[in-house]
Amino acid sequence: MERLINVHIEKLPEGYYLATSEALPGLIAQAESLTETLEIAQDVAKQILAAMAERNQIIESFPAIADEFDCPLVLTK
Repeated sequence: MERLINVHIEKLPEGYYLATSEALPGLIAQAESLTETLEIAQDVAKQILAAMAERNQIIESFPAIADEFDCPLVLTK
């Protein structure tokens, strides 16, 4: 099942991108490109959710993706 998890993206002074999530503590990802940072964040989120499921922790607080929704599209130069 696909779920939506909000992440906060910040461009660091060193030029790296940092992704964190208040909704999913422990989600931290950093890379040189926005695309790579989001890919790492997705992998980390999957691992955290899998660990939560193993411990029978509630993961229903992350909404499943509806049949229709809005999402920002990031374009590169």
